[in-house]
Amino acid sequence: MSRFFISRPIFASALAILMLVVGGLSMFSLPIALFPAIVPPTVQVTAGYPGSSAEVVSRVITTPLEQ
Repeated sequence: MSRFFISRPIFASALAILMLVVGGLSMFSLPIALFPAIVPPTVQVTAGYPGSSAEVVSRVITTPLEQ
């Protein structure tokens, strides 16, 4: 089968371009509800310690929260 496409590079290129065009056009017909969820869930934690330095915040708040 590979010999067929190696001996006919123009046909192989045309077939590849056709597949790209059909795939691109199918994006417009696919309902949004069927799109895969590509954004991973994230968690954001905000903590502050007013009047302290970055070292103190790192040692007293950030390290225990990460543990």
